Amino acid sequence: MNTRFLPLILLLSLGLAAGGCSHMAVQTQTTANDEASSDNRVPGTRDNHSVCLTPEAGGVIVYANDSITVDASNQSEGYLIIRYTGASSKVKLQITGPNGITYTYSPSVNGGADEVYPLNSGDGVYTVNAYENIHQNQYAAIFSQALDVTLRDEMLPYLYPNLYVSFDEDSAAVSLARDLALSADDDLEVISSVYNYIIEHVRYDHEKARSIHSGYLPDIDETLETGTGICLDYAALMTAMLRSQRIPTRVEVGYVGTAYHAWISTFVEEVGWVNGMIKFDGHDWSLMDPTFASTTEADQLKDFIGNGENYILKYVY
Repeated sequence: MNTRFLPLILLLSLGLAAGGCSHMAVQTQTTANDEASSDNRVPGTRDNHSVCLTPEAGGVIVYANDSITVDASNQSEGYLIIRYTGASSKVKLQITGPNGITYTYSPSVNGGADEVYPLNSGDGVYTVNAYENIHQNQYAAIFSQALDVTLRDEMLPYLYPNLYVSFDEDSAAVSLARDLALSADDDLEVISSVYNYIIEHVRYDHEKARSIHSGYLPDIDETLETGTGICLDYAALMTAMLRSQRIPTRVEVGYVGTAYHAWISTFVEEVGWVNGMIKFDGHDWSLMDPTFASTTEADQLKDFIGNGENYILKYVY
């Protein structure tokens, strides 16, 4: 294999605030040969058809009260569908996984909507708690439910869309990913092609970063259309594109040094989960950071990246 530099990490400074296609795969009918015929490109050996997985509220396993409905019918697929229908204008939802990590969300209010929440801590008992605001920063518990989850496949939470990575077969990002994957021979080439497109066509929005609010959720097609975004937008866009190409990908949020950031990791068959830039020389894999790589001397960069200890992961979506 030739030397490859495949950038994966999407890492831009941000004071980051915390915060679909049936559950069966739906295959887009456009094939590599169909697309190649229109622009004379040679299709690669990898099948580039899109696969969108659509979360469904199956109505089989449902926990509810007057304010909230939790549909756990497809918990084995790695997600819950939750709707808040109460009267409070400020609500907090917490999901604690078997690893003890608690994720805090701000569900839609004023009528609410079905929203997809990932079960991303593996097999085990998850606890769902909901709270309504009663005064200033005080909240009262309105719901609690424990769920014993066994995933059908541990990769499913990183292939389905969710409230942070929202996409379906009609998303422009899905179509673009299919096009960018046309000439690829393997997943690594898809990852590289998608990454390179994003860093060339999306610029960092410093003004948006300064005005970001709690509970912010990315809109991947808006990021694609405007060509601007913050680090969470970059990460969500690339994640959606790769998931639609059947490549398990995670949005990761945490610290690099002392700065709060969002980046991605993706699953590479040869090495497992990788975040950073993959450098493969035919024998060994190593990690780099493409953001710092553009402004930092190679030796300094290597010292900073080291064995990855400067990257502190907090949450995965």
